[in-house]
Amino acid sequence: MTKKVLVVDDEPSIVTLLKFNLEQAGFEVATAYDGNEGYAAALKEKLDFIILDLMLPGMDGMDICRQLRQEKVNTPILMLTAKSDEFDKILGLELGADDYITKPFSTREVVARVKAILRRAKTEAGRDVKSEEIRIGQLRILPEQFEAHFKGEKLELTPKEFELLLYLANHAGKVLSRDQLLNAVWNFDFAGDTRIVDVHISHLREKIEEDSKQPQYIKTVRGFGYKMEGI
Repeated sequence: MTKKVLVVDDEPSIVTLLKFNLEQAGFEVATAYDGNEGYAAALKEKLDFIILDLMLPGMDGMDICRQLRQEKVNTPILMLTAKSDEFDKILGLELGADDYITKPFSTREVVARVKAILRRAKTEAGRDVKSEEIRIGQLRILPEQFEAHFKGEKLELTPKEFELLLYLANHAGKVLSRDQLLNAVWNFDFAGDTRIVDVHISHLREKIEEDSKQPQYIKTVRGFGYKMEGI
């Protein structure tokens, strides 16, 4: 089935370039040129992926990302930004974006990232992943259904949050470095920017911990990384 991608950017040349290259790669492409139009399209259309510019007239990319996640729309989002400010990149990830790329960019890299994120959202988060149900304490993970439940309630997770949770669960009891998690789940060269891992760990803790300040499931191993406790 053809995957549908929404491209939201106020620069017509960028939209045209991305649309052409994504269609050449086999995607169906919808477009929007301002934030309000993009937000409406993201809610209305059945999408597999969203490419979202940070700076937009109307709603900006941050607002769109925040609102979509609050509306429980977990479609993967690749954020485009002309800024090199690390704060903007990390804030975008904190609001629920799955990845970011800085302008100017290679369209080939954008297409490659879209394919990789979609592929990894539907495949195993690690080579030794088990396909059967995983239970850890009150946490229940269904790898083949790409679902996770806590205390009987289905968790609303972005693709990256699910991949990270699944990888941690499949390595429960083992200490995993931030670099290991970055390479296993994101599979991109973020130049060692392991803050991306910390942001997503924080998101998961808010969803599965009684007290995110004193986590019982995902423990911090000071100076190294994280460990999923086999409660």
